[in-house]
Amino acid sequence: MAVLVKRVLLARRLRAASGDPTGRREASLGIDPGAAVRVRFAPSPTGIPPDESPRRGGPVGPYLQSQRLELYAQATEALLKTGAAYPCFCSTQRLELLKKEALRNRQTPRYDNRCRSLSPTQVAQKLAETPKPAIRFRLQEEAAPAFRDLVHGWTRHAVGSVEGDPVILKSDGFPTYHLACVVDDHHMGISHVLRGSEWLVSTAKHLLLYQALGWQPPRFAHLPLLLNQDGSKLSKRQGDIFLEHFADAGFLPEALLDIVTNCGSGFTENQMGRTLPQLIEQFDLTRVICHSALLDLDKLPEFNRLHLLRQVRSETQRRQLVGELQALVEAALGDQLQDPGVLDPAYLERILLLRQGHFCRLRDLVSPEYSYLWTRPAVRRVQLDALSEKADVITKGVLGLLDEVALTQDVLNRELKKLSEGLAGTKHSHVMKVLRVALSGQLQGPPVAEMMVTLGPKEVRERIQKVLSS
Repeated sequence: MAVLVKRVLLARRLRAASGDPTGRREASLGIDPGAAVRVRFAPSPTGIPPDESPRRGGPVGPYLQSQRLELYAQATEALLKTGAAYPCFCSTQRLELLKKEALRNRQTPRYDNRCRSLSPTQVAQKLAETPKPAIRFRLQEEAAPAFRDLVHGWTRHAVGSVEGDPVILKSDGFPTYHLACVVDDHHMGISHVLRGSEWLVSTAKHLLLYQALGWQPPRFAHLPLLLNQDGSKLSKRQGDIFLEHFADAGFLPEALLDIVTNCGSGFTENQMGRTLPQLIEQFDLTRVICHSALLDLDKLPEFNRLHLLRQVRSETQRRQLVGELQALVEAALGDQLQDPGVLDPAYLERILLLRQGHFCRLRDLVSPEYSYLWTRPAVRRVQLDALSEKADVITKGVLGLLDEVALTQDVLNRELKKLSEGLAGTKHSHVMKVLRVALSGQLQGPPVAEMMVTLGPKEVRERIQKVLSS
């Protein structure tokens, strides 16, 4: 049998190719502070920087699956030697027929373990024809251990009686998840595995693998799934649930992380606007419940607003936002950009500071609602006259203010109020409407005093004079 094992494994030449990255983070699990948690990291904006990864490296690398093939081969060899695994020579066509037959009979598809009972002579004969067979793990019906899941409690699944022997190593030498997660977690010294509840049933297979390899298994916690608001499962077919979609739509990674953790469990109380350090500090695995969580994406803009507000208030992050806003303006306006001065960093920073907390995404600032920030509106004097018969007095009164007062919101609010009070029979709201249209071409928008401070005295004067001369 030892000769056959060598023939099975030597037939595979380990190839260096791109594979699935693995990594881990250190986090407090409530029950065991400092435990290492294994995470697979996709090249997506998750808002969770890995402590170890293919790019950053780490003490238990390599972190590319294709560079760990020797570890999987060694584990497979150990399983083949003890008879816990065996080569499978079934063709893809046969396996597909088994599946179709089971479905036709309204049964759950499963492998019939045909190759499990092959004799050494039969294996040798088939190896001559198929030198690179898949390797299956021999499930023992009576050996499936009970285990205490840290979320679901004690559980046991007799996988051997309901499933066929699973493939653990494919014919190309790459492992399936069942073998890869066991080997990786063992060699990386992982103490706790947190993953979705859909893997709860498969844990019995993984524990059997640990048992067959003589390794101590980690502790498992199977987390409840995220569901749509109607209770249906999130699906790749929806298209708009991929992290790239949210990033392209202008949502911050921090906001995505915040809303996902907010709709789930594991915290004393749910609150919006938590940062990653706060989430790490407050998370308690013992508070995670079994019930699935409903993901209400209608609330995502508000989560994003809170995290964007935090960035605006940080001088370092605000400088980065200025650069991003500059790029958004150039992309949105292109050749329509009339005044290059709107790209001045000081002007953009002023916009962010004055409008902070009033926009949910940075790109909102280049929407039609804020077009007045970037281009002068086409407003004619007749439009102001239609709003108030005292439009001429109002606009000229504001021009006089520009020479007399400093443009701060408090001062302007006070002076504009005085201007309104001096116009008998004219409501303050009508005065504001005239000025808002003159400055932005819009009937609604930010406070007039804020508009004036944002645009600056020179631009305010030129806009009003342009309207009066039209």
